[in-house]
Amino acid sequence: MEDFEKLRPFFKVMNKGILLMWQMGLGPLINFWPAVIGHIMVITHTGRKSGLKRQNPANYAIVDGVVYCITMPITDWYRNIKANPNIEVWLPDGRWNATAEEIPNDETNLPYLRQVMIASGFAASTFGGVNPRTLSDEELLDKCRDYRLFRIRRHIDDC
Repeated sequence: MEDFEKLRPFFKVMNKGILLMWQMGLGPLINFWPAVIGHIMVITHTGRKSGLKRQNPANYAIVDGVVYCITMPITDWYRNIKANPNIEVWLPDGRWNATAEEIPNDETNLPYLRQVMIASGFAASTFGGVNPRTLSDEELLDKCRDYRLFRIRRHIDDC
């Protein structure tokens, strides 16, 4: 988590650029080279103190039609989603309302964690020092123990 704190200013600048691209309608283009850039969505959530709408880009993976993402527990958006799990998700194929549910970062959910890490492109190896394609299950769980894993379920009325 110390490494994440050191990189936090970089993420803030990078996230602003990604959000601007999504707001300009260029979000789907960000996902043109997922093996390198990664799969990036936008999560709109409600500030736990301010009540204002906030947005954050996040790496994600879709497994069996369900969206999964990860974050660190020190991020504001993690704390906001824990306080109010009702979110809006922007994906390349559209926007929809959803509920974010934190699920255990353990052996049971390791396949989802691994898929999100793979889908994060260069970010996993560059910022996290993780190669999800080559690490054993035990190594991946150890290196990712500080991450929080979310399952995002689309609201039925948006289907």
